[in-house]
Amino acid sequence: MNYYSTNGTAPMADLKKAVVKGLAEDRGLYMPEHIKTLPQAFFDNIQDMSFRDIAYNVAAAFFGEDVDGDALQDIVYDTLSFDCPVVKVTDNIYSLELFHGPTLAFKDVGARFMARLLQYFLRRSGNDEQVNVLVATSGDTGSAVANGFLGVEGIHVYVLYPKGKVSPIQECQFTTLGHNITAIEVDGVFDDCQALVKSAFMDAELNEHMRLTSANSINVARFLPQAFYYFNAYAQLRRQGKADSMVVCVPSGNFGNICAGLFAKRMGLPIKHFIAANNANDVFYQYLQTGIYTPQPSIQTIANAMDVGDPSNFARIYDLYGKDWKAIRTDISGATYTDEQIADTMRQVFKTTGYVCDPHGACGFRALSERLRDGETGVFLETAHPAKFKQTVDNILGSDIEIPAKLQAFMNGKKQSVAMSSDFKAFKQFLLSE
Repeated sequence: MNYYSTNGTAPMADLKKAVVKGLAEDRGLYMPEHIKTLPQAFFDNIQDMSFRDIAYNVAAAFFGEDVDGDALQDIVYDTLSFDCPVVKVTDNIYSLELFHGPTLAFKDVGARFMARLLQYFLRRSGNDEQVNVLVATSGDTGSAVANGFLGVEGIHVYVLYPKGKVSPIQECQFTTLGHNITAIEVDGVFDDCQALVKSAFMDAELNEHMRLTSANSINVARFLPQAFYYFNAYAQLRRQGKADSMVVCVPSGNFGNICAGLFAKRMGLPIKHFIAANNANDVFYQYLQTGIYTPQPSIQTIANAMDVGDPSNFARIYDLYGKDWKAIRTDISGATYTDEQIADTMRQVFKTTGYVCDPHGACGFRALSERLRDGETGVFLETAHPAKFKQTVDNILGSDIEIPAKLQAFMNGKKQSVAMSSDFKAFKQFLLSE
């Protein structure tokens, strides 16, 4: 399958180029030339399939023309060593818990899948030149990518994160690893980190010096596998007879996750409607109201992984719907919440149901509780384990959340990071010295 750029002026790319380069030459994001509809027989039998087998069928629709079938199955099966259960919170609202991977966050699947796919292409090409992965993170992306690529031969990862704006546990997950992982602590916000990454891709001298790619959701191999989650949620609800009129609410930052869900819908998955839940960084919500997209500097909130003022994947959503604002509004509605509203929701859910939401999941739950109609079943994506935000969650709930052993192991490590300004010249010089 070929991939085109959302900006429309770069040459078409095959999957290998789209994965290895990450960003098109015209700074656009790669999009598959077409989206395959899965056969009705797949949906008729999906409730009897394992998560791995569901994911393999979805992966084959995207990547099957470019990756050997056995190799693709190995990549999928290696990526999915865990399940993501749907958990009932109220009579008509379910949590899809995406925090059962190595770093207890939803991005584990995309990061591991991309690492294995990139390794597959490198081995086939016989090129022993090191590939350098640049990734900007507002919290969970960095830890997922760092752990997904840790120890992968021929690949070095540079994780850029905003100083003082990720939770301590999140920071431990990518600053304590060493080996082929370098953490870069940027004096700025997430948008500054993302701008440094994009500028690096466009710099001719840097690209002559080193082979660069990205593992942010701008990379097709990072965001597309997140479609697996939506099919798995539908399968679980079908087993319970609850899959009709399924509405999915996605806590949204850089919009890679909801974009994968929209692709799943195009593939035939019967999702009735999507809700994109924002924190105070409500650029997409404002777009839905006005039809005008106006990026803004990001604002720091207690739902820090959503602190994005210029979400990259808006370009993909805009392209997917033919730049038609009304068509986008038909499939997606928005919600936006303050820190106070998020905290109040966390307390209310815990008090009435005993379920512990992290700040991001709380945005999803609240949007569904306010917007679901009679006969609809709501699923919100609980994107990370609440212990990753222990101080925030404990302060709000008056609790003492137990830290899972997986997270505790990271906290026992020694921090290793490189201090960096948000000036591109400094970042460029650092990379040239590597």
